[in-house]
Amino acid sequence: MTDTAPLFDRVAIVGIGLIGSSLARAMAEYGIARQVVCADRSKDACVKAMELGIVEMATTEIEVALDGADLVVLATPVGSFAEVGERIGPHLAPGTIVTDVGSVKQAVFRDVGPNLPDGVHLIPGHPVAGTEHSGPEAGFASLFQGRWCILTPPTGADAAAVEKVMELWRRVGSTVEIMDANHHDRVLAITSHLPHLIAYTIVGTASDLEDDTKSEVIKFSAGGFRDFTRIAASDPVMWRDVFLNNREAVLEILQRFTEDLTALQRAIRWGEGQQLQDQFTKTRAIRRGIIDAKQA
Repeated sequence: MTDTAPLFDRVAIVGIGLIGSSLARAMAEYGIARQVVCADRSKDACVKAMELGIVEMATTEIEVALDGADLVVLATPVGSFAEVGERIGPHLAPGTIVTDVGSVKQAVFRDVGPNLPDGVHLIPGHPVAGTEHSGPEAGFASLFQGRWCILTPPTGADAAAVEKVMELWRRVGSTVEIMDANHHDRVLAITSHLPHLIAYTIVGTASDLEDDTKSEVIKFSAGGFRDFTRIAASDPVMWRDVFLNNREAVLEILQRFTEDLTALQRAIRWGEGQQLQDQFTKTRAIRRGIIDAKQA
């Protein structure tokens, strides 16, 4: 496998939002596929994708996009995977690789796997990258540069199919990690899902304040609140589906967070300055580790 030869003849991206359109752009820029097409339930999204020139064909009919595809990338909200799996299954030829970009991986095996015919390779994936923007116009080819992509292939997965998906993500600039799906969902519950839940809650609290206080919150927003509003501006449908499809891991981490928050409440109430300082010192070290890992 060379760095220049196309990996795939025809790639069908189902869902042409931020991640799907970024991947289409990156595939074109790095010559990863001879042809990239997309399907999206939104006619407007299809029109926009064609206007932007990021795919060679865009259609609202999944079956048309799948014709001849040797790689299918599911880039729709996780909650749609059961319906999408049912629709794509009858139209996939043996040897086709099906992957995805969702941030919950057990749901892929539950909702997509049973719909795939024998000989089709399911290699779930999760590029740990994104912005708060959505839609085909929000994508850009460098989105995955210097980021991680986690793959969660099933036990006994076809080694050649796994390697092709790994190479795809390497070529668009990502570092690839193989992980068990259950472990992935637990890790992402703390690194991604809980922070989004907190952001939505804090910004929601601000929106419930009296009008005069709310206007001052917006006017005098410091860096912390601005960061929360950026996170809370993420696609609401996507994040609704993430929480509903990773509920066990999220609820477990949320319970631990609640216990830690209660301990901090107690320290503030009783003036336990040393406990607060110790906690803030520990968390500062984590930030430095993220910077050292070039993830900030």
